[in-house]
Amino acid sequence: MTSSSLTIETPAGTVRATAGPRQADAIVFELGGAMRGSVHVTGTHHPRRWDQFTAVRACLGPVNAFQTTAPDEALPRLARSRIGHRGSLTLCRDTADRPQVTVYPMESAAGHAPSEKTAATLTSVLRACAGHVAQRGDLPAILDASRLRDTPALLRFLAWSVSHHQAEAARLEAEARAVHPAQRTTVAAWWTAAHWFITSPNLVLLLVLADYPGSLARHIDVMRWWAPYCLTEAAREHDQARRAQTEAVSLRAQQHPRPRGRRSALISSA
Repeated sequence: MTSSSLTIETPAGTVRATAGPRQADAIVFELGGAMRGSVHVTGTHHPRRWDQFTAVRACLGPVNAFQTTAPDEALPRLARSRIGHRGSLTLCRDTADRPQVTVYPMESAAGHAPSEKTAATLTSVLRACAGHVAQRGDLPAILDASRLRDTPALLRFLAWSVSHHQAEAARLEAEARAVHPAQRTTVAAWWTAAHWFITSPNLVLLLVLADYPGSLARHIDVMRWWAPYCLTEAAREHDQARRAQTEAVSLRAQQHPRPRGRRSALISSA
């Protein structure tokens, strides 16, 4: 395990972060020097895979901000400031095994965006704490505990996602089917107007036949590509539903894990 005390150089000065004893699913760092307060680091799923707990998330404050809200007085602040801040970031590895950081919006306890210098300082501290946990020997235990913590809520979300994407696919397919008879009716109306115009030219019929936004001709043009577009989007919705179902199956299987070897830190996820 790496040292539990970090020295972090930031735009606001040197910040010292000391890791406390490991909780079941988290490490809490106490800050000193140029910043005071706490940082909470826990495991989380990969940003692109709900079923793969291979990332860590660092939150400003002593608690997991995705589960509860830290009181204003417990939020980290610069040593010479009374303004506490909220925010978080996620650290994982991409397919090339490079660190990948996602920073979520930061704001003061009053809801204001921090200055550029303060934001850079907060981000540096969060990233350093997350990076420390990502290298700990007990990371597999933290990730497993985090997965057990989040699995029930994720399964509920994935069940909703499957239902939502299937309903959207059905709606789009129905819309694609409805286009064809509507297109035939609209084209027939345009040709009827064209025959009338040939027989008796007048301005009203010319406006009916002209191509401009909102016109019959423009509506026909839109319908030519609308059905294929709907079917393409429906196929995407089906893919999303299948992916959510696959991830739900994977999460359920992980609730009854088989014996396995030691897990490497921040396993790369596709």
